[in-house]
Amino acid sequence: MERNRAGRVGPAGIVSSLALLGLACSGAPPPAEPAGGQAAPTVAASALLPQEAHLRNLRQLTFGGENAEAYFSPDGAQLIFQSKRDGLECDQIFILDIESGNVRRVSNGQGKTTCSYFFPDGQHILYSSTHAAGPACPPPADHSRGYVWKLHPEFDIYVAERDGSGAHRITDSPGYDAEATISPDGSRIIFTSLRDGDLDLYTMGPGGEDVRRITSTRGYDGGAFFSRDGQHIVWRASRPTTEQDLAEYDELLRSSTIRPMNLELFVARPDGSEPRQVTSNGKANFAPYFFPDGRRIIFASNLAGDVRNFDLWMVGVDGSGIEQVTFDPEFDGFPMFSPDGKRLVFASNRGEGVEGETNLFLADWVD
Repeated sequence: MERNRAGRVGPAGIVSSLALLGLACSGAPPPAEPAGGQAAPTVAASALLPQEAHLRNLRQLTFGGENAEAYFSPDGAQLIFQSKRDGLECDQIFILDIESGNVRRVSNGQGKTTCSYFFPDGQHILYSSTHAAGPACPPPADHSRGYVWKLHPEFDIYVAERDGSGAHRITDSPGYDAEATISPDGSRIIFTSLRDGDLDLYTMGPGGEDVRRITSTRGYDGGAFFSRDGQHIVWRASRPTTEQDLAEYDELLRSSTIRPMNLELFVARPDGSEPRQVTSNGKANFAPYFFPDGRRIIFASNLAGDVRNFDLWMVGVDGSGIEQVTFDPEFDGFPMFSPDGKRLVFASNRGEGVEGETNLFLADWVD
């Protein structure tokens, strides 16, 4: 997923983060790499605003660099995330221990990585990487036509041990394969692929077997997650309809890019049946994640008006009861609830020490 920075290119240049896609390694695990040369402090000054009544006891977990797309381990003790830090030229995958603050790189440091996730057994991880095409970072998107995301065709999906060892590729089709997450029972991986000429959602078994295409409407479908009970999926999608919009979409796709300015949220059954649109606001809505109750979705959007500013919002799966959660004038995105539903992790530019810096924050959830 491309990481955006509100008004700056940065987890795709619109939001401080619509996040970019990832890498994997094989062989021995890479050496531990503490953030900034030392374990990150576990507590930082609170930066909550008075309007942010759903959040309490905010803690900053990372301090410097570009950190985004943090997702909990099944026991809630660790986070896996992508980060560009400590001289890295593009994102790599790291695991952070929440209690100690220790950070360890689990990708091999080559290519570009994105979209990491824990398997339900807690012993394996999933992410995307370009490193099989070469150790260098792939070229960035060409922004001469405005803000676009680059869908690097070198991206493939990898599975590895929790420490990063034994990484092996489970997709090997021409074009982009990324944005993968896993069902609660570990039986299906959902991901976005360009293998059939459009950006659609697919599912496959945990080893890359039994690939099934589950969306077919023209436009981008991506960033999908399962509900806690595994009975539904939620994702973001573009739906170009006018002749002009379709022509631009097709032209950008030929250069493996999309323009993520109009993304709406959808829900469906895990096989793609019973799809229904949740939002219809014409904004850039992304990073949707189900509440533990499965009846609501938390997501990031520039719905408040400023196209460059993204906040967290919540909405019912039927589109009702939309409510703003964060109000920081900079980027807030990539929310995920802890396994017990009591905490929320997200990425934010709030309190940035350097322009463009994105850090991870953890807060207690108040319902």
